[in-house]
Amino acid sequence: MEDGYNEARALRITEIMTDFQALQRRIAEYAPDPSPEEYFEEGYEVLRQCRAEAQAVLIVPYPMEPSQGQSASGDSETRQLQRIILDASARRFQSKKIYLRAVAAVRWSNTRTTILQSGEPLQQQAVLLQQANTNLHAVCTGFSLSCGRTVTDAVSLSPKELAAITDTGIYYDFRQADSQAGYWLHDDPPLATILNWIRSQAA
Repeated sequence: MEDGYNEARALRITEIMTDFQALQRRIAEYAPDPSPEEYFEEGYEVLRQCRAEAQAVLIVPYPMEPSQGQSASGDSETRQLQRIILDASARRFQSKKIYLRAVAAVRWSNTRTTILQSGEPLQQQAVLLQQANTNLHAVCTGFSLSCGRTVTDAVSLSPKELAAITDTGIYYDFRQADSQAGYWLHDDPPLATILNWIRSQAA
């Protein structure tokens, strides 16, 4: 028997997918255009990888629910909407992680340009470039976002802050933003369920 919340569930899907689409657009905007000599520098490789991963998240097909046999139409619709909420939440979560790596790579590129145009001695430039590479590597092996940060805020994070990123931080960042927006979150999946769903789709 339908519980009367399917309209709220359908609206929730729209809200999550709006976030997902915004993240996808932001990632697509980060189009690396290095010189041939810089093409294989770590930051540009990260940007290319981010764009490829974002595209993969975008085009992966929605996994249809196995047949449950005879059931009330309301119950079936509720289960389907809950499953779509989970799938949308997982795609949004994955896109946020990719986006933060892309932001770090763009910051790396900007830092690299500044260093190379600084006029500093070559030895000093080499030290600074290595530090930029280290910061980027820390981000790409760490992932997370402090609670209370928004997607837009990520652009202003320092490499040190970005290096502290965790799955839990990303999850609660979304949770806090959604709560503050007054969204209906009753069927939003917990972090463990999102991670299990992502793993199951990658298997």
